[in-house]
Amino acid sequence: MPADRSPRPGVSAGGTDWRSALAGLAHVRADAAAPGSGGSTRPLGLQFELRRRVERRNGEWRGARDETARRAASVDRLAVRPVAQGARGTWVKDGLTWQNIAYQASAAGVDPSQSRWFAQFAMLKGTTPAVYQYGSEWITLDEFESPLLWGLLAEAGRLGIALVGSDVTPDVVLRGSATVGLDASLAGRSPLVPGGLTLEPTVTIDDEEHPVEHVRPIAWHGVYRSDFDAGVIELAPVANGELTPAQRALITAPPEPIHVPAAEVSTFLRGHFHTLARSLPVVSLDGSFEAPDVPPATLVLEAAFEPGDVLRLAWRWEHAGGRTSPVEASEASTTAAADDPELDDDLLARVADELGWVPLDAIILRGLDAAEFTAERMPRLERLAERGGLRIDVTGERPDYREVTAAPEVRVTTVESRQRDWFDLGVWLTVEGKPVPFMPLFRALAKGQRRLLLVDKSYLSLKLPVFDELRDLIEEAGTLAEWETGLRIHRTQTSLWADFEDLADVSVPARAWRATIAGLEGGAVEEVPPPAGLALPLRAYQLAGFRWLAFLWRHGLGGILADDMGLGKTAQTLSLIAHAVEESESRDASGSAGRFSTRGGGAPFLVVAPTSVASNWVSEAARFTPGLRVATVTATEAKRRGRIADAAANADIVVTTYSVLRLEADAFAAIEWGGLVLDEAQFVKNAATKVHQAARDIRAPFRLVVTGTPVENNLSELWALFHIVAPGLFPSRRAFDERYRRPIENDGNIERLARLRRRVRPLMLRRTKELVAPELPPKQEQVLQVELHPRHRRLYDTMLQRERQKLLGLIDDLDRNRFIVYRSLTLLRMLALDATLIDEERYAGIASAKLDALFEQLDDVLGEGNRALVFSQFTSFLGRAASRLDAAGVPYAYLDGSTPARRRDAVIRQFREGEASVFLISLKAGGFGLNLTEADYVFLLDPWWNPSSEAQAIDRTHRIGQAKQVMVYRLVASGTIEEKVMELKARKGELVASLLDDEGMTDASLTADDLRGLLAD
Repeated sequence: MPADRSPRPGVSAGGTDWRSALAGLAHVRADAAAPGSGGSTRPLGLQFELRRRVERRNGEWRGARDETARRAASVDRLAVRPVAQGARGTWVKDGLTWQNIAYQASAAGVDPSQSRWFAQFAMLKGTTPAVYQYGSEWITLDEFESPLLWGLLAEAGRLGIALVGSDVTPDVVLRGSATVGLDASLAGRSPLVPGGLTLEPTVTIDDEEHPVEHVRPIAWHGVYRSDFDAGVIELAPVANGELTPAQRALITAPPEPIHVPAAEVSTFLRGHFHTLARSLPVVSLDGSFEAPDVPPATLVLEAAFEPGDVLRLAWRWEHAGGRTSPVEASEASTTAAADDPELDDDLLARVADELGWVPLDAIILRGLDAAEFTAERMPRLERLAERGGLRIDVTGERPDYREVTAAPEVRVTTVESRQRDWFDLGVWLTVEGKPVPFMPLFRALAKGQRRLLLVDKSYLSLKLPVFDELRDLIEEAGTLAEWETGLRIHRTQTSLWADFEDLADVSVPARAWRATIAGLEGGAVEEVPPPAGLALPLRAYQLAGFRWLAFLWRHGLGGILADDMGLGKTAQTLSLIAHAVEESESRDASGSAGRFSTRGGGAPFLVVAPTSVASNWVSEAARFTPGLRVATVTATEAKRRGRIADAAANADIVVTTYSVLRLEADAFAAIEWGGLVLDEAQFVKNAATKVHQAARDIRAPFRLVVTGTPVENNLSELWALFHIVAPGLFPSRRAFDERYRRPIENDGNIERLARLRRRVRPLMLRRTKELVAPELPPKQEQVLQVELHPRHRRLYDTMLQRERQKLLGLIDDLDRNRFIVYRSLTLLRMLALDATLIDEERYAGIASAKLDALFEQLDDVLGEGNRALVFSQFTSFLGRAASRLDAAGVPYAYLDGSTPARRRDAVIRQFREGEASVFLISLKAGGFGLNLTEADYVFLLDPWWNPSSEAQAIDRTHRIGQAKQVMVYRLVASGTIEEKVMELKARKGELVASLLDDEGMTDASLTADDLRGLLAD
């Protein structure tokens, strides 16, 4: 058995008996560690000596010499030096200097703590040249700069360092405090001025009065006094910590006693005493004089009126005797003014109540601020000044400012502008029958001012409800730079004009504007017939969409066709293009120029689509509008034989891709187009990109965005789209963010959401599948919960805790740590699918429950002769599924972002023609441009927090043309981040619904709170 290692009773773990340990401590000498105890060491002292400077006689070549002063009149300075106690008890120099005391004292056996004290003393002496005037043997205390001197001298006593004098003044005494001032007495001291007042310089050291003749200053923090008769030198710090210049002058050059005749005492007390008392303490040692109370200072406001509506205000205190002082910022506190008996803190508080702020040193008020202060606050201050303590000194000519209280009248008109798509908007404002210039009013409203100063020095309150509404409307109608040359309103802002019309007392809208309003908001879209060249019939809702597009085209208005995926947006758009071509040909035949026609036959439409969708436009055009001439530009001019302009010259439709548009932006912008169509417009939802700018630069009278998801993540995407198709609707990005995006997304502002719906509704058409449900087969969606295998579950939980600890501190600064946060979230999402996705070799033995669940479903689906689409965002996981299909001998098609564009059609054809029963598609590559109605099952292997992405994937098969019921399965790993993603996705879908479907709304951005929710327990 191992030996027992526990300590014996009474013995510590280290093996030492506690009695022995205590006995050892008890025998330590009590004075062994005491500083300055000396023991057998040799004592040191600090010698004080009054010194004088003696000039050499004529003929002596050396300069002045330094020696001991023997009488008071010859004292130049007080000097100190280190000394040691000799064998006979006397204090001798013994070779010690300020330079060698450290090592000399050590060699002589002096207490180290004492030698360190002398070193500190020498370091704190200061750098004044006078310190070295008489050599290094002595240090002059007269210029000892550090106030730590007094602490050092007190410390000397504790360390056993003696303070010793010389043979002339052997005693050195350290006193508590000293005061330098004047002693006042009435009719007692001067027989020359009977009944008068005498002021005599005096020094009080520890309550004992002394004349100033033998007192000298120690720098600015103390004094010393020499008494040769008593043989003593006294030192003391000054009572208030610092000698004033007047106190220092009093002891360096003491004046004769000051005598004030009796007849002039009252004049002295009234006009001079308080100024004197501020620089020197005045006491009465005999009690014959009593200092008068300090009269309160007068608070003075200097108000200087200058041309151009400028008012300069300066505040000061005016004290007795004519002295002035500024009003300090610190007097805003209740204690600062109360500590000074001359300052009336109650008066300052009353002035602050009248002004709304504490008066400080100087303020310059201009324009409206000057008018408000003069008309409203100065009368209050003048009433306050009548009570005393306050005086207002006015210079310059004071204008007659006044506030106008009559209600203003607003009149609004619109006149068609020479610039296409704009109207000149006239706004007239009259108050009391007088016109108010609009630009000053606009600037005041744009800057958020509360009032407007008019030319007749009256001013108008802008807090009235009419100005609140006008401010909101002009912020939306345009920026200040646009309005400097005249106020304009774009023809797309139909509902904005209605708001102006409601606001104005009188309105005169232009005739063309009336037609636009009646058409878009009055339901007067013409029932034009479908174009003759349309080969296939349009469904009822598609026909309504075509007519809406035709109306926008005829009036030169852009718009967004936002129908759900699979409802035939391409067919509606092709119908419009065919209509436009037929209209242009008809006008050419009749000899009348079309409004937007630039040449015979009309200018072609430019269709921009993703690379994967461009070929679909060609095939759909051949199917729906075979009479239209279609040209494709899918390569840059450097890689193709002909120029883009040549392709446009012989076509009704030119189809290109977003990448080619970006690379050949100048070539496309140089052509006059009949219209611009942007398909799958998520490519231009970022206004900062080059492709967005390229789309904006296209010269076309009609612009159309075709997308089933105009808003996916936040409202800035909606602004970016309308900035292309209707640039006058929301001219300013900043104004849109302030007016709509932030209030809606951050604050849930229902009123702003309703107003935004009204703004965009005339220019955006959206029909959901629910509206055309009878024409679509049923769709059934189901969530399949997948339980991870035990080893997989343990690994996931361990990894989750590690990532949670790492991320929760980073999410608070999401902008800086966004990459790290998303990397960890992606890691957890991959781990929820298959452990081998993060380390194939290490976790090869952990099976994927998600793949097992997928193939259980596929066995039944394929066994019944059905076909399936399988989506995932992770191509590595699709590769794992492909390996399982290969092993099972199941034919499949595969498509992801790396699939070359030239092979994409072949892969799609492989599935559509039945060569493959399963189509593995990455969510990004297959989110648009695919019509796969051959499939009737959809499997989403991993959820994504953007519901639009999933909806687009499902709509690859659930769309017009599908005859069978569509089954949608979402596979979600239980107890993982995938469940949190499902919750977040549901919240993200509410914004689109609130904006487009008139329901509630929520925050659509991916916030820090959203990310915390993904990591929550």
